[in-house]
Amino acid sequence: MDLPLSPLSLSAEQAEALTALYRRGTPANTLRAWERDLAYITAWKQAAFGTPLDWPETEPVALRFLLDHSQDLTDAPGAAQDAALALIAAGLRRSLACPAPATLDRRIASWRAFHRMQNLASPFETPLVSQARARARRAAARPRARKSDNPITRPVLEAMLATCDYSHRGLRDKALLMLGWASGGRRRSEISALNLDDVDRREFEAQGLLRIRLLSTKTTRPDMAPRLPLKGRPARAVMAWITVAGIEGGPLFRPVSLSDRVLERRLGPEGIREVVRHRLVLAGYPPDFASAHGLRSGFLTQAALDGAPLPAAMALSLHRSPAQAQRYYADIEIADNPAADLLG
Repeated sequence: MDLPLSPLSLSAEQAEALTALYRRGTPANTLRAWERDLAYITAWKQAAFGTPLDWPETEPVALRFLLDHSQDLTDAPGAAQDAALALIAAGLRRSLACPAPATLDRRIASWRAFHRMQNLASPFETPLVSQARARARRAAARPRARKSDNPITRPVLEAMLATCDYSHRGLRDKALLMLGWASGGRRRSEISALNLDDVDRREFEAQGLLRIRLLSTKTTRPDMAPRLPLKGRPARAVMAWITVAGIEGGPLFRPVSLSDRVLERRLGPEGIREVVRHRLVLAGYPPDFASAHGLRSGFLTQAALDGAPLPAAMALSLHRSPAQAQRYYADIEIADNPAADLLG
């Protein structure tokens, strides 16, 4: 689906160039979210009003969107429920339950971004809609949901690693899990995007140290790509994978066939999710014990349990907000807090 990037003041050629610029300069995850949100709001407008999106959109449409997505529609027959049912039938909505405030915020943010792309004012900026949005967020407030049911702390990770044998698949999974956890709790997209030339091996022989360059993150730009240290067992696991798989360039982590042959293409984020799920099951955990985000939450939770200072953990996790990273520290059982043992 094409993004709405065609201000009236631009020629067709200029609009096409601008679209290409946005795609080159926008993180892939953001582009995917924009495309999903554009598909959703386009379908919602058609279901609710029987018309396509307008640019700029009107204030009544923005207010109706806000109201339709700020209530549970399960026992609320009417136009809002009918539109929601049409979205469910199209596979764009899961249920008639009230969407999470964060989901509504993201879709509104995308809609506002689409207006900015066309140099137009967004109806979500008007006083009435802005105030209604603030009330809706408060009315729908709910306890913060974890991205992963459980953090993959060190004991869980060690149990997963124990299931990795010396096959190509086993060596890959061991390297992937260790790198993803020990380099600060990497996101699936960050692990998937790694290439061999992102692994600086110049200090490995002398110090057993690798430096991992992250060109693709939510918090940094490619021109300021962080270089994170990886040492000890994780560094050795990554080097063993590179050597045994015969990787000379291109993607660092790749699919492995049923016959245990390393393929040329990149292992995508969904493949990484499957690795985590598979190793959890082999280690004796339920398949839904943790998501791939458990590597990230597990690193920070373990840092808190080990008494690592929050700034030190953030230097690896690359959280921009101390408040966000602090949540993982606050989630540990208070009796496990190292500060409770200051007198032994």
